Amino acid sequence: MHPLLSLSVFGLLLPAALMRVEDSALDCIPRRSVPSNGNNALLFQEEGVFNYSTMLLREDLDLLVVGAREAVFALDLRNISRKITSVEWKVPLNQVKACGSKGKNEKTECKNYIRIIHEMTDGKMYVCGTNAFDPACKNMSYVDGNLTFTEPAEDGKGKCPFDPSQRHASIMIKNDLYSATSVNFLGSESVLMLSPSVNPQSGPIRTDIKTSWLYDPTFVSMASMPDSEKDGDDDKVYIFFSETALEFDCYSKLGVSRVARVCKGDQGGRRTLQKKWTSFLKARLECPVPGSKLPYIIQDSYRWCDPSLHWKECVFYATFTPQSLTSEISAVCAYRMSDISKQFSEGKYKTQTQVEGLYVKWVTFSGEVPKPRPGTCINKEATNSEIKTTLDLPDKTLQFIQDKPLMDQAIEPMEGKPLLMHKGAAFTQIIVKQVQALDGEKYNVMFIGTDQGKLLKALHNKDMFIIEEVQLFTPPQKIKILKFSNNTGQIYVGSDVGVAQISPANCERSSTCFDCVLSRDPYCGWDKDEGKCVSVSSSQSVLIQDMKGNARLCPDAAPVVETLKISPGETLKLMCPSTSNLAKLIWMRNGTPLPHSPEDGLLILDDSDNNNNTSGKYSCLSVEKSKAGEYKTVVVNYEVSRSLENTRRDITQAQSGGQSRSGLIVAVVVLVVSLVLLLTWKVVKRHINLPCDRTKTKEEPQQTRDLEARDARVPLAAKTPNNHTNAPCQSDGTNPTGVNFSSMHLPVDESTI
Repeated sequence: MHPLLSLSVFGLLLPAALMRVEDSALDCIPRRSVPSNGNNALLFQEEGVFNYSTMLLREDLDLLVVGAREAVFALDLRNISRKITSVEWKVPLNQVKACGSKGKNEKTECKNYIRIIHEMTDGKMYVCGTNAFDPACKNMSYVDGNLTFTEPAEDGKGKCPFDPSQRHASIMIKNDLYSATSVNFLGSESVLMLSPSVNPQSGPIRTDIKTSWLYDPTFVSMASMPDSEKDGDDDKVYIFFSETALEFDCYSKLGVSRVARVCKGDQGGRRTLQKKWTSFLKARLECPVPGSKLPYIIQDSYRWCDPSLHWKECVFYATFTPQSLTSEISAVCAYRMSDISKQFSEGKYKTQTQVEGLYVKWVTFSGEVPKPRPGTCINKEATNSEIKTTLDLPDKTLQFIQDKPLMDQAIEPMEGKPLLMHKGAAFTQIIVKQVQALDGEKYNVMFIGTDQGKLLKALHNKDMFIIEEVQLFTPPQKIKILKFSNNTGQIYVGSDVGVAQISPANCERSSTCFDCVLSRDPYCGWDKDEGKCVSVSSSQSVLIQDMKGNARLCPDAAPVVETLKISPGETLKLMCPSTSNLAKLIWMRNGTPLPHSPEDGLLILDDSDNNNNTSGKYSCLSVEKSKAGEYKTVVVNYEVSRSLENTRRDITQAQSGGQSRSGLIVAVVVLVVSLVLLLTWKVVKRHINLPCDRTKTKEEPQQTRDLEARDARVPLAAKTPNNHTNAPCQSDGTNPTGVNFSSMHLPVDESTI
């Protein structure tokens, strides 16, 4: 007897059902994974337009203003799929040709990529673009439902990057533009610059051209902070970036993450550091990932402040990725504003010293620090010493900061370690929102974008917990910007191929109380009266919610029971739908556990010859751990009984197929006999050449064989650029209903921008 026919029952385990290990050191697994066809997101995209990487929330106008390549769009803030208006800003043909003559690609690089959109005090908007490697800026107005540019354009050098692929950062404060970007065609010189709106002819304030100030930096974000109430300190601007480190003794370039600070009232020095920052200080940011030998590199930061607390209680959340290909782990670290401020106001400085001839080493400065302290803003103490502005600072203080802008100690993250570590797609953007749960506590929920188009929703409550990951863009696209509107409570996501809008809640994804509570989502609770998971903010009912995941609070619910028939020799596949990647699934038959095997269900084979009776009650149990304990629930029950009929059934939840062994044997014997008779007849009629026959058959053309060999080597999923990959249809021939950009016809090299 064939060994396959002797099997009666064997269990199959779902692939994602792995029990989460407590205190997992290097990876936090999302509890739920949501595909693109179930993400409930709204989409905006315009045919022929790419790189939707700049956003401005105009909540006063109920608009989302989006900057893309050669266009600016005004979208309905409550439904971004509705375009209100748009305006183009294209590059003249002669300028495109001039850009191409300098070695740039006319079809991609020599376009105008909108990189800056800021609101001005009069309600107008300040817009800057790369303009075919000749940055330019314009004022833009929204009047009577239309966007219009004000001519002529002004020079954008030092405000906007030349190269659309280079990262930059900017912020506008009372029409004063603070920008961090490159200032030349080659991108070899970078600055942090203030372009004042008042008396602009006086010129900008910028960083000094020294590697000790900036050395091949990559800017990621900016944020402003208010002054100190006690000592009348000046407002400040913080810049987050990465650069090549000079303070380490390395044979090759080593990247490090930094935070720098300047004072808003800085006017530069009178003789030393003329039109240069006199308050520029920088410090290294630590985000220690266990096992990593190289510093992690910052990708984005988000300033979160509780309006009821002092500004020093603000927290900067930042995403980090490894600078080598040896790791796939991304991390999130958080830094207290008080720790950053203390480092700049009280910390020691680093200085260069010569060792063994021409060799230069960075060490802690142990000499006397001049007064006023280098890098400090003009405060009451300075004003009392007749130093009214930075123009009055003594040369000794200015010379010190010119040579020693780097602080000695690095800034450590909260808790001394990352809040989150996740293996997989690299983290890109982050925003943080505070939500009050039903227990009265406030929880900071992080929304993290990845380079594969996924949006992670994570919660930090002494431990890190990823509530879900949502696939927003198909084919996968790098998330380049995240925004949150307090007016609509919606998240807006930008990528190369379009913009998506998604709710932070989406509680309806949990169909049971067990699933709703174990998700530990402060946005959601279980409504016993309605029998569904609902948003806490929109419900007036008494809801069940527990931030530790205490599923015992849920009422008992009778699981679904399906009755199925199985015929002798037939197979049944019992399905067990699980919504949690952290759950372990256990199959039982009549109360007895069944063995596991790596498949997506339980397969039953009825063998009548062995008198194996497969009838009985089959149960699929889900076992999941949370902070409150371990919980077990029945997902589905099947009542399986034997049938005398030998027919094939088409069942939605249980797929059946197969035939009796005797019928199979008869069919095989008939087939073999037929083949033998056919071959004998062919030989007799000499339709088949025997080995001894020297007659040559007609050879297949070499070209056809070569094409077949080449086609055989083509992979099933070719790694083509994201911007022109066509996503496959679903098995039923329809496209997914979620966000899908695969229908666009995109240029081959567009994904490089």
